[in-house]
Amino acid sequence: MLTSLAHRALERAGLADLRDKVLAGTRIDEAEALRLFRCPDLAALGALANHVREARHGDRAFYNRNVHLNFTNVCVASCKFCSFARPDDRTASEGYTMPLGESVESILRRKGSGITEVHIVNGLHPDLPWSHYVEVVRRIRQGWPELHIKAYTAVEIHFFAQHFGMSYEQVLRELVEAGLTTLPGGGAEIFAPRVRRKICDDKATADEWLEVHRVAHRLGVKSNATMLYGTIETPEERIDHMARLRRLQDETGGFQVFIPLAFHPEHNMIGKAFPKPTGIDGLRTYAVSRLFLDNFDHVKAYWIMIGERLAQTALSFGVDDLDGTVQEERIYHMAGAQTPQGLTEAGLHRLIRQAGRVPVERDSLYHVLRDHGAPGPQARATA
Repeated sequence: MLTSLAHRALERAGLADLRDKVLAGTRIDEAEALRLFRCPDLAALGALANHVREARHGDRAFYNRNVHLNFTNVCVASCKFCSFARPDDRTASEGYTMPLGESVESILRRKGSGITEVHIVNGLHPDLPWSHYVEVVRRIRQGWPELHIKAYTAVEIHFFAQHFGMSYEQVLRELVEAGLTTLPGGGAEIFAPRVRRKICDDKATADEWLEVHRVAHRLGVKSNATMLYGTIETPEERIDHMARLRRLQDETGGFQVFIPLAFHPEHNMIGKAFPKPTGIDGLRTYAVSRLFLDNFDHVKAYWIMIGERLAQTALSFGVDDLDGTVQEERIYHMAGAQTPQGLTEAGLHRLIRQAGRVPVERDSLYHVLRDHGAPGPQARATA
């Protein structure tokens, strides 16, 4: 319920018309989303986004129990914002590639821990064979049949297709046959050509990223979507990015969640030029994305990237998902993240309850496993 104070604040900001459209369930366009982005009253903007969030999900805040696997950081791309990638695993400092057996065992040894998902993302290694990527998935699936395997960004899928002379569909079909279930949303960065030329000009283009997800959706593979914010992009370019995602979602319905990712300035080529985005910028981005992406069910705040306190606050600015326990995350810790390497389920419950929300454990397809605010030990429904 939007309070009378929020109503008046939005009127004072000249946004009464957009408030009325949102409350009526009418889609806002790109120009209107930009007006929201420039709203001087952050609290009022947040209240409007929170209204939409609660209309969809009430007080529930979703999480899952997951572990990350980043089996190589060797990468042929030279993204200027990246602190994870290294050019070589033999001579460059901190470059590594885990042997196949070690990668698989690092996941299988966690059987019985309650984990329901493994999230696999890597650098673009020039020398690993195609069989390596397939076998990681296949052996994890064989050793842990019920585990959800979310693996390989669209940038990696594009690289596999180019490097091994395959189509996107061939790559995806072989991975699905091996046991892949969904795609992560990484590698999107900002779709605007001006920005990509300057920060990530030697990897998949925006159109190629979108096409990989289009093909995945056509094959019945759900996926996530991200947006990197806080480098050189303008508010207009952020809205353009979200608009392209919204159009593809209209077409396929295959995206599950939108995840804004804050730029980390440590240990990369452009960090000295661009400070870390402020919490206010993050909250504004979450709120606008919740209001503009009307065909996305979920908006996620990746707590390991933005910190626990801002993630808690984001739960009142349109966000309904905090990701999960995130054990063994490397990418953002190599970028200077000071958050823990993982949280226990009890720790996630504490964060969520302190924010006035109800913790709800989900699986990777957003089916509810345990609603910790519902009566009875196991409330099962579909989010």
